[in-house]
Amino acid sequence: YANKKGFQNLSCLTKHDIFHYVYAVLHDPKYREKYRLNLKHEFPHVPFYDDFWQWATWGKQLMDLHVNFEEVEPYPLIRQDKKGFENLSCLKPKLKADKLHGRIILDDMTTLEGVPEIAWEYKLGNRSALEWVLDRYKERKPRDPTIREKFNTYRFADYKEHVIELLCRVCRVSVRTMQIMRAMEQTAKGSE
Repeated sequence: YANKKGFQNLSCLTKHDIFHYVYAVLHDPKYREKYRLNLKHEFPHVPFYDDFWQWATWGKQLMDLHVNFEEVEPYPLIRQDKKGFENLSCLKPKLKADKLHGRIILDDMTTLEGVPEIAWEYKLGNRSALEWVLDRYKERKPRDPTIREKFNTYRFADYKEHVIELLCRVCRVSVRTMQIMRAMEQTAKGSE
């Protein structure tokens, strides 16, 4: 079967090539749509596309982006800080995504603007990667007053700069991931 698909020398094929190929296939928009319901309940069926090496290359690019997201160059989001806040520790965290205007509202003082529309399109489950980050850094108050009083020490203000940098990096990863996924989609359209 492999020889029919253009593999003259199987000795050059590595387990990493196969892994990257599968990773790319699982990100293929056409594949995700076709097997949307199956992927929730079954193991994935992995088709064998004609251009194995192109898909393996995309998979490696995606893997490098997703595994090394903390090393990716941050996307140049525009930070807007309102003036007039004397006590920065009293700022109320909001952590809201405004997709319509391409911005992220962090708190009463700080907003990140210039989030490209394509960045919201990269979904992990039912939310964008940016929305996952915002959700993970929200302050949550435990219901039990004893736990809330003695153990609840997380404050968004203590992590604000880290979250801003993380959002910029995740934005870059989301944009690049969607560019690769769109290239996959174009390749799939061209081969139909």
